[in-house]
Amino acid sequence: MERGLSPLTLRKPSVNIKLIKAGERSSLEDRARVLEKGTSLNRLFGIVLVLSGAILWGVSGNVAQYLFRTGGINPGWLTSVRMLSAGSLLIIAVLAGEQREVAWKIWADRKSRAGLLIFGLCGMIGAQYTYFEAVAAGNAATATLLQYLNPVIIIVYLLIKWKKKPSIKEVAAIFLALAGVFLLVTKGHPNQISIAPAALFWGILSAFGGAVYSMQPAALLKRWGAAAVVGWGMIIGGLAMSSFYPPWIFRGQLNLETLSCVAFVILFGTFAAFYLYLASLKFLQPIETSLLGCAEPLSAAVVSVVWLSVPFTVSDWFGAVCIVSTVVVLALSRKTNH
Repeated sequence: MERGLSPLTLRKPSVNIKLIKAGERSSLEDRARVLEKGTSLNRLFGIVLVLSGAILWGVSGNVAQYLFRTGGINPGWLTSVRMLSAGSLLIIAVLAGEQREVAWKIWADRKSRAGLLIFGLCGMIGAQYTYFEAVAAGNAATATLLQYLNPVIIIVYLLIKWKKKPSIKEVAAIFLALAGVFLLVTKGHPNQISIAPAALFWGILSAFGGAVYSMQPAALLKRWGAAAVVGWGMIIGGLAMSSFYPPWIFRGQLNLETLSCVAFVILFGTFAAFYLYLASLKFLQPIETSLLGCAEPLSAAVVSVVWLSVPFTVSDWFGAVCIVSTVVVLALSRKTNH
């Protein structure tokens, strides 16, 4: 008689099945731990990406301020060079990627063409040129903080459009934004304006431009992706700006330092920062990137103080915290609604 057919042998499989199941359970738990660890590492990587992009954006504003003050560079010229160069790099990156056909298909659609033109002329120029003018008239820290009012502008616009009463968090965000602007502009003294009127004008205008930049291309972004839309938008805006500020006509101090700063604004402060932010969306939720993106105005303020010796008072810091808090409050409000 073969041992495999004995009554004892026939009982063993049930024990082996239990052992196998236990082993599978253990293996699944191990895999879960590995996946959890991998997810944690991915999240950490995403956080590093978005913070790096935000900090590069913040530093870029200070480099632009340095160019305006010491290099004699015109804000309009830097805007046209930045948009044409960075936009071209973005389109080249799209053409080198897996969805290269998107770069050209977007122009085949009539509605998309019109949307791109509006985005490039109103959104891009409205956000980029006004921001650099605000930096030139004041400083990078104040300009960046004022532009960060655009989420509140969007909320107010949508509340009016939908004829909806604001929630408590939305009211809080609007109040924080107004308090932040008050502290930045007056340093806490209602009877005086402590920043140049031109800096305030261009800063507020850049916030409205930023609102258009954020809202107008929503349908385009959903259909064609951010890289192609932003790339073409920059090229369109850059071409329009070139008619007033030709990139080939350089006015300022032409030296290695100036050229290096211009290259930094284009390569790191625009192209690399955009792709770092875009890459972070693969590992983080949009709400997380919005919250971590608050590192941009804070880094702009810190670099302004440390590098460019821009005086930043206690009132300025409180104003900065108020404005950055609006983004946090609105992001948390959006999370609650979803």
